[in-house]
Amino acid sequence: MQNIKIETCTIKDITLLQELSINTYVQTFEKFNSKSIMNAYLNDAFNLEKLEKELLNSNSAFYFLYKDERLVGYLKVNDFPSQTDINDESSLEIERFYILSDFQGQGLGKFLMKKAIDIANEKNKKYVWLGVWEHNEKAKRFYKKEGFYKIGEHSFFMGDDEQTDYLMRKDLE
Repeated sequence: MQNIKIETCTIKDITLLQELSINTYVQTFEKFNSKSIMNAYLNDAFNLEKLEKELLNSNSAFYFLYKDERLVGYLKVNDFPSQTDINDESSLEIERFYILSDFQGQGLGKFLMKKAIDIANEKNKKYVWLGVWEHNEKAKRFYKKEGFYKIGEHSFFMGDDEQTDYLMRKDLE
């Protein structure tokens, strides 16, 4: 793909990360959740203090996806012991994987997924895994096409609303 690049996100990019995180999350989940639940979640998950902590965590990394010099998506990966659930040293978690809705369906997800897989391979991981909301059919279809399969479920809280995420895995051998 031409005019596509991925860059490591650093602490100097924190406000860009916050804006993109909020925008992509709202685009993905706003229609399924009340405004109060969304606002509570966004204020907690994407406040600058929390993002700074995540950016400075040596076991996590963020990557920005650009198309034609425009920031259109991002990726967050977690190595052991900073994973949100499984915490297996032989795996890499893909915690966040978002592309702005106007840029979906252009092959950018495959490009971003390749980056995650490349990172896992560089770290000699046996598999990558992620959590995806049980009702996010578009994302589940994409992950299945990318070779992921369901290995379990866990609870995810949007405010006080308990929701279910499917845990999905892709083997790298």
